[in-house]
Amino acid sequence: MIAHTTSSPAHSRSVSIIVPTLNEEENIGPLVSQITACAVPFLEILFVDDHSTDATRAEIRALEGSHPIRLIEQDDADLGLAGAIMSGARAARGEILVVMDADLSHPPERMKDLLAPLFTGTADLVVGSRYVQGGSTADWPMWRRIVSRTGAALAYPLTGLHDSMCGFFAIRRSRLLELAPQTSGFKIVFETVVRARGTLRICEIPITFRERVRGKSKMSFGVAVRFLFRWLAATFQHVVRDVGRREQVGLVPRVAERLHPEAPGK
Repeated sequence: MIAHTTSSPAHSRSVSIIVPTLNEEENIGPLVSQITACAVPFLEILFVDDHSTDATRAEIRALEGSHPIRLIEQDDADLGLAGAIMSGARAARGEILVVMDADLSHPPERMKDLLAPLFTGTADLVVGSRYVQGGSTADWPMWRRIVSRTGAALAYPLTGLHDSMCGFFAIRRSRLLELAPQTSGFKIVFETVVRARGTLRICEIPITFRERVRGKSKMSFGVAVRFLFRWLAATFQHVVRDVGRREQVGLVPRVAERLHPEAPGK
């Protein structure tokens, strides 16, 4: 179900912001400044760091004394992006989670619009979308647009989302912990929506996805192609599982009829 966005003042302080990091030392300070400048009430910012080799952790610790920041160090596992988000969700103290990237590609000023439907109870999951009216991907090369659009289009029949690959979203902590799989990789919104099987009220708001200014991007053509193939595999697996479930459910009446052929005439 797709819910319409409604405006509402941010009236809850039970919001945890989860930011996965990997070698983002130049972006930590600017990101925290942008988040605090938005005047969106939040309980904490949880940085979940995945084996950074630069000064990312030092930058985070330097801000802990002046901001409600916590650092979670993922040194004992290689869980990937989705695993980092789930580590943050399990550790979070807030009832509502906002998830965003550390490279300043996601606009913190849109957090108010992400949170409004959750505050008013009109949505369970709100996704920042590059592919609804008003959304955009500024300065992307053509190959990246093609890969991203292809993945989003293939996932749409299963999710009803125009941008289920976006990593900028808000959801109630209890719902994410209930629905998200124990997975590594990148597809946490996709997996969560598919596993919900239509029980989530979902809203998409338009965002402008910005290219990073500082630090080194982890995205390349090779990475994007591998990303797309993993996405295709995940989509195919869900289609196969869904068909299998429907066939299994469809077999039940036929089996019952063979066991009790006289039942329809009673």
